[in-house]
Amino acid sequence: MWENLEVALEKVPREKMKAKPDQDKLGFGLHFTDHMLLMKWDRVNGWHDSKICPHQDFHLDPASMVFHYGQAIFEGMKAYRGKDDQILLFRPKDNFERMNASALRMCMPRLPVDNVLKMLRALLYLEREWIPAAEGASLYIRPTMIAVDPYLGVRPSETYWFYVILSPVGAYYAEGFSPTRIYVSDEHVRAVRGGVGNVKTAGNYAASLFTSQVAKKAGYTQVLWLDACEHRYVEEVGTSNIFFLLENELITPPLGGSILPGITRDSVLKLAESWGVKTAERQIAIDEVLAASQDGRLQEAFGTGTAAVISPVGELMYRDRIYQINNGQTGPLAQRLFTGLQAIQHGYDADPFKWTMRVF
Repeated sequence: MWENLEVALEKVPREKMKAKPDQDKLGFGLHFTDHMLLMKWDRVNGWHDSKICPHQDFHLDPASMVFHYGQAIFEGMKAYRGKDDQILLFRPKDNFERMNASALRMCMPRLPVDNVLKMLRALLYLEREWIPAAEGASLYIRPTMIAVDPYLGVRPSETYWFYVILSPVGAYYAEGFSPTRIYVSDEHVRAVRGGVGNVKTAGNYAASLFTSQVAKKAGYTQVLWLDACEHRYVEEVGTSNIFFLLENELITPPLGGSILPGITRDSVLKLAESWGVKTAERQIAIDEVLAASQDGRLQEAFGTGTAAVISPVGELMYRDRIYQINNGQTGPLAQRLFTGLQAIQHGYDADPFKWTMRVF
């Protein structure tokens, strides 16, 4: 069944296609391409009815289980217009394998990764004019799976929809590649070990909204979450994994069941190690971070994720006290990692890790 998966094509007539947005004013997640990928799953047919079709509204029963019991998972990846106008994906198979790990935890069907990649490449080829060429811009890819059984009762759904939508984007943060200000929360928590913090499910993000609004009202961009049991150890930022350069050692919290295993996180560790940077995945208490920021041992801090790639941190606010990092400036390692990853993603530098996949 998976080996013979095919995709139908329903194209938007050219006269009904959308006008392309200004590449210098894209923002993030505001514009969507003309087409999307959609396929369905049930216990009898497995994955079927695969099609590339116009970007469209869904008509779902109000009892659809995604609305009531939260079976919804997604991924985030990008397509880049690179050297010689070629289109590249960055570690897409790893994203879909991670989505399958999320599916397993959320009692949802796994995807046929190789076939989904083929369909995604076909979608990208169709939408190639939407892939921006402006510096720092890319085409954001959002694969999503939802439960659609019209049923009120707590059990896994028996029918699912998987779809991929595309959005041309600029920088994730309004400040671009400039140091962000981060609010540290020890009152609310994002996830606990044994829960679903290590999978990309919609409920994780819903749980973060309240504290994110508190942070924004205080003038901060994101929330740095601490562990759920002791409220002591650093875990991750709302949309990113977190790194600290402390006495020339690059430290990030370990994956222990409550932290999302970021693709960019893994890429940063591998790239830094290849440059001879000492790295460590270990628990780091917020008190250790703040003490190091005060006595000068904390050289840099930055977040990592698909959306922002590298996001330098210039300031932490914890218990109404402000702690500045590297005088509020972008550090040289964050800058080097950002430049190095972007060069690989766009095909301008060699890719010794074989991370990029050429679409066409």
